[in-house]
Amino acid sequence: MKNGYIFKKNYKDNYKLRTSFNELAIKVYKLNFEDWFQNGYWKDDYIPYSIIDGEKVVANVSVNTIDFNCDGRTKHYIQLGTVMTEETYQNQGLSRVLLEEIIKEYQDQADGIYLFANDSVLEFYPKFGFKKSKEYQYSKIVENTDIISAIRVSMENKSEWEILEDAMKSSICNGSFEMVNNPCLIMFYVTKFMRDCVYYIKSQDAYVIAQIEEENLLIHNIFSKKMVDLNAVIEEFGCDIKKVTFGFTPMNVDGYSRSELHEKNTTLFVRGKEFEDFENKGKMFPTLSHA
Repeated sequence: MKNGYIFKKNYKDNYKLRTSFNELAIKVYKLNFEDWFQNGYWKDDYIPYSIIDGEKVVANVSVNTIDFNCDGRTKHYIQLGTVMTEETYQNQGLSRVLLEEIIKEYQDQADGIYLFANDSVLEFYPKFGFKKSKEYQYSKIVENTDIISAIRVSMENKSEWEILEDAMKSSICNGSFEMVNNPCLIMFYVTKFMRDCVYYIKSQDAYVIAQIEEENLLIHNIFSKKMVDLNAVIEEFGCDIKKVTFGFTPMNVDGYSRSELHEKNTTLFVRGKEFEDFENKGKMFPTLSHA
């Protein structure tokens, strides 16, 4: 590789390179993956592909190997994320080198490759065969009558995390398009930004990851051994809730409003035949599957 740079991947156990990777991630995204690693949740399905100068990570594209249950069928997808280049190394084509390497390696091993791009690079990814795709989100106005009975579950230590992990591992799908067999990605959220967002719904024996903002309830995911009654889940969040929005595609969307999903700096790009009809299916990638 030119300028004496080297290419390296899957080096999470190399302390110096992992530290450099984290330093760059903090600069670009204000994210630090070290606690995720130390807590045992950085597994081999999150793979940094990086350009190294000496012992410094100067450019990166991470590969996330993720399985989804799509209407009862398992799909093997590759999500690209943590795309970043050190400022003084930009405009050298380093991201291009990494993307070409990843596409070459995975295009015949996965059902499709996708990513979420920020608004400044929307013209970049089509050069590699990616196409913009729409997502659709479901919501409805509700009139709850009861007081709050959803039980907030603390996520402050390992023993509490394990309770949720067990629930995830034994859960069926409550959505028509759900990430499966990847508790570590969800634990990235609930051990960092969303420690106060886990609830237990006793009537449904279900764990729910949700955020409440005034009268609005955003349900990111539901974990249960049996199919839940969504109306019963919503009711337990109390009479102050006037609208519920889902961060996944419900199994049955009857009675819900569907709208095209718009989020700043989050444009979905897809690559591969499997995605040719994706937006026509009216689905969205679950919010907690974003990496």
